[in-house]
Amino acid sequence: MGITIQNSTARRATITDFDGNFSIQVREGDTLVFSAIQFKRKVLPVSRALLASPFLQIPMEEFVNELQEVTVQPFGLSGDIEKDLSGLQLDKEVSAEALGLPNAEVKIVTQSERKLYEATTGAGIVPLNPILNAITGRTKMLKNRIKIDRKYERTLKVQRDFADSIFLAEFKIPKTRMDDFMYFCEVDDEFQRLVSERDQLKIWSYLLDRSKLYRKNNGLE
Repeated sequence: MGITIQNSTARRATITDFDGNFSIQVREGDTLVFSAIQFKRKVLPVSRALLASPFLQIPMEEFVNELQEVTVQPFGLSGDIEKDLSGLQLDKEVSAEALGLPNAEVKIVTQSERKLYEATTGAGIVPLNPILNAITGRTKMLKNRIKIDRKYERTLKVQRDFADSIFLAEFKIPKTRMDDFMYFCEVDDEFQRLVSERDQLKIWSYLLDRSKLYRKNNGLE
């Protein structure tokens, strides 16, 4: 669905998954703001009755009017997206570590990392394996491959975090071009910096701006 939910009181935010499900921390008296390009903005005060409800369903009204100019300044927002996004705190994603699962801290070694370990270790008084691999350049090649693999994994995670409907409706990227678009983002240092910060709203804003340049460069306007 790709709907942004902001707790404007606690300054937290999250994004719905493909089925429209979401989770966000609230307290009585907080205000939730639901927004998306394809729906009208909806404001929901958090009451005691709402907190007591085991399940909450929020109907959204489709937005069909084309606006010439919009100024957004409710709930302490300035209208400057960079300034407003910097003050929002996203809930932590569900992970094995957060759930306290056994062996959650064990790192899964990739094939490239395993090959690098084999190339840089050896037996004997003078292990020849690391020396030969260093001379031939294999060790350097494997280190570069690990860097590429890690970049690609980070890119895949970002792509999984946003539903295909967001790429189609908001970024206007055809499904057949999604992988190429993500590679277009991956090679940009700014993308790597934002991914390291793990701020989904900043990444969403970046992808929106980057998609305009991608469409222009590829004649998709």
